[in-house]
Amino acid sequence: MSERNVEAIAERMRLRAPQRQALAILARLTKLLPLRHISAGVASDLRDAQAAVQACYPAFAGFDRNFPSFCFALATGVGKTQLMGASIAYLQSLHRFRNFLIVAPNVTIYEKLITDFAPTSPEYVLKAVPDFVVSPPRVITAENLGQEIRRGSGLLTPAIYIFTIAKLNADFRGGRYSKTTRFREEIGESPYDYLSGLKDLVLLMDEAHCYRGAEGARTLNALQPMLGLELTATPFTGKAPSRRPFKNVVYDYPFAQAMVDGFVKEPSVVTRENFKAANMSPEECERLKLDDAILVHENTKSELVTFARQTGRELIKPIILVLARDTSHAASLMRLIASQAFCDGRYAGKVIQVDSSFREEETIKRLLEVERTDEPTEIVIHVNMLGIGWDVRNLYTIVPLRAGHSWTLVVQAVGRGSRLPYGKRTGVAAIDRLNIVAHDRFQEFVDEARRPGSPFQLREVVVADGAFTPGPATVVCEPNLIAGLGLGEGEAAERIRVRFSDAERPYLQLILRAIGELEVELDTVACIQDLNHPSVRLILRDKVRRMRPLQEHCQLDLEGLIERVVGDVVEHSIGIPRIVPTDRQQAAFSYQHFKLDVSVLPNDVPSEALWLAHLRTGTVERIGMPPVMHMKTGSAKDDLVDLLAELDCVAYDLHADLLYDLAGQYVRHLRTRLSEDELRGLLNLRGGEIARAIQGQMQQHRRECETPSVNLQITRAFTALRAVSFTAAAGEAPVDYRSPPDKTNIARLYFTGFSRCLYRFQKFDSDAERRMAVIVDRDANKWMRPAWNQLQLVYRLGANEAQYVPDFVAETDAQLLIIEIKATRSMDDADVRAKRDAAVAWCAFASDHAQQHGGKPWRYVLVPHCDVAENRTLMGLVRAYDQADACAICPSKLGSRRPAIAGREDGRALVSVSRKSAVQEPAE
Repeated sequence: MSERNVEAIAERMRLRAPQRQALAILARLTKLLPLRHISAGVASDLRDAQAAVQACYPAFAGFDRNFPSFCFALATGVGKTQLMGASIAYLQSLHRFRNFLIVAPNVTIYEKLITDFAPTSPEYVLKAVPDFVVSPPRVITAENLGQEIRRGSGLLTPAIYIFTIAKLNADFRGGRYSKTTRFREEIGESPYDYLSGLKDLVLLMDEAHCYRGAEGARTLNALQPMLGLELTATPFTGKAPSRRPFKNVVYDYPFAQAMVDGFVKEPSVVTRENFKAANMSPEECERLKLDDAILVHENTKSELVTFARQTGRELIKPIILVLARDTSHAASLMRLIASQAFCDGRYAGKVIQVDSSFREEETIKRLLEVERTDEPTEIVIHVNMLGIGWDVRNLYTIVPLRAGHSWTLVVQAVGRGSRLPYGKRTGVAAIDRLNIVAHDRFQEFVDEARRPGSPFQLREVVVADGAFTPGPATVVCEPNLIAGLGLGEGEAAERIRVRFSDAERPYLQLILRAIGELEVELDTVACIQDLNHPSVRLILRDKVRRMRPLQEHCQLDLEGLIERVVGDVVEHSIGIPRIVPTDRQQAAFSYQHFKLDVSVLPNDVPSEALWLAHLRTGTVERIGMPPVMHMKTGSAKDDLVDLLAELDCVAYDLHADLLYDLAGQYVRHLRTRLSEDELRGLLNLRGGEIARAIQGQMQQHRRECETPSVNLQITRAFTALRAVSFTAAAGEAPVDYRSPPDKTNIARLYFTGFSRCLYRFQKFDSDAERRMAVIVDRDANKWMRPAWNQLQLVYRLGANEAQYVPDFVAETDAQLLIIEIKATRSMDDADVRAKRDAAVAWCAFASDHAQQHGGKPWRYVLVPHCDVAENRTLMGLVRAYDQADACAICPSKLGSRRPAIAGREDGRALVSVSRKSAVQEPAE
């Protein structure tokens, strides 16, 4: 039973592998020990419990406290707070513990923990746990303790108490007890006595190494909790070289392993090519390091902008941390960086200085502010050791300028900046890397990192002249299809718009939206060529008319316009299906298909006017609001599916068929009552409420799964081409792809002049890729370099899972090709094999689907760079390097297995709710 609880909690909270392992260990420990029969402070009970633990965990040497206490050592950035939440969920659901006390080392972490466990906060860590959604725990602090105890006395609702160690301290301070230990009349005893009197108290110690001193140990021992859970990234007492490890560590996941598994940034030390410190004065060296840090920073910033545009993800603002020698040195750096002489004054107003003139907690608050994108700071100059509590996602460049103890500061700074901005690696090296600019100490830092016992290993990055281009720009390129319809920007679009009359142009976007709706209607359109069928064009006509009814006096030939647009879509697209690899997942529960009760859902458009009351006069007036701008561009059904997929406990990849079914039922009902604009207005104003109401009905049709099956799923017959974004040097014009001016630095250029590419511009990472473009542009019917999320092809390497974006997708008369160019020496690397296996499985499944519907087979071609020459033919390369038989998963081994297609009326539909696997239930 405990294993199922662990798995269910891990799935709902989307725990990472180390968090899952730690939670599983906690489950085994609570099963092993009769916690409710161990008396805190009773030596015999503790000895027996310790012996039982040592029998299973030989490395465990003792509780280290007067109560059962276990340490989980997790590297910074892996997720200690989420593990605390998962532990609370497990202990409450299986062992019925109701009282949890979280101890914080300082006010900054204390305030963050309150935010993380507040049910009304967007950061609420327990929002995916059904029990805590229905009945959220009470969050109790020293400030609201009396009020909450009076209000919650006798309730079964779990309570999470959050205190700093200072507020719990039971010793005298200046002759008086601390505020927490003083008697409070409203609760009849001191808060400290109240907490120590809770019989099922579980103590969770964040940054547990901070409570190992005599004072902290006495305070926590006197609480006499039933169980202690300690979380820290540094399970040691004392300082090097005499520091001692904790005795009670039951799970250790160090920073080095987190780097290997891809849960933190890769730290890299940066120097300049052929740099010699002896040839420069200290001031010149310092200035060069700052200048190179800016080059690295600008490159990182540009890559982050490009990634945000490509993926639609949040834009991250990178920052530089400069470690100064002392306060006067920091002040001089501040004056330099803010002056016109530094980067033409671009960083004036974007640099702050933090030193001993600020209290530690005030310092951390200032540092935390720089994480916000709307806050202008890009450079932080710091003097002191970095305090606990500042670990931000957007620290990307560190410049150590201190002479003494620089390595210690660097190690600490890397720990503070290791957190990944998007929660996992992106595959973009500049975004997944933390840079340490250390020209004069490059070799020293490299040697320290390689030393046995080093907390991490550094990669070496050599900055050559021109390696980073000052002020790179982001280029956004729309597909030729969009430009061909005159829907893009610029003079070319203006010239093309003459293809369509003034009456036709308003319908172009509507036709594309209707085609987008058909992507998921697999009974109607099984492949992109089906769009040319007359019956499909009639469906498109009806969809467009519902979106914008034709006026009586309008002479528009809508059927003719649809035929022309569909022709363009088919001609200027490659029919890439959306395939969901559900075989890598395991569901803990599933949903059955059901008929939505639309009577209890919102059915009327709310007024867009507001009423306001003047508090001084009491008068009330009505104010009109401008029409709501509908930001979504898809269909109403797609928009509602997006809202449902954003909810916790709903995984789109596994629930797509059910979500589209439910959204379709609701939208069809609304269209009997509302116009299209009214329907979109209702979703825009009340979409979140509607999605939550539908989720509530889904919960009534949830059921546990015993043995999930394995399957793949096709959720879209084809996918619209996405705009591509990439970085280029500011002011750099595109060059002809057949004759680049500089083949040694291909990655800095972007190219044009293609005749069969689906985009006007393309960028290549190597000259081998450029040569491959010459071949496919000559031999293929059409081709492209796919945008991020175009294929959504996922591969797994160890515990790390990432998206694979191949180099080329091409179409010939006979087949569709995914093409990858790799350095010859890398052809057998583990990541190359993992990507190959994922791509071959994808192609096999896509081919199976295409064969059933008269489409072309897919092939994966992995070509060594040394064999890419312009005299080679595309078919010759395919015959030589087709990977169909190169791995265990290939078309022949899939046999005649029929793909599972979401929404097909074949008697079975994929219904699955977890991120681990898929199960099949009969469709209704």
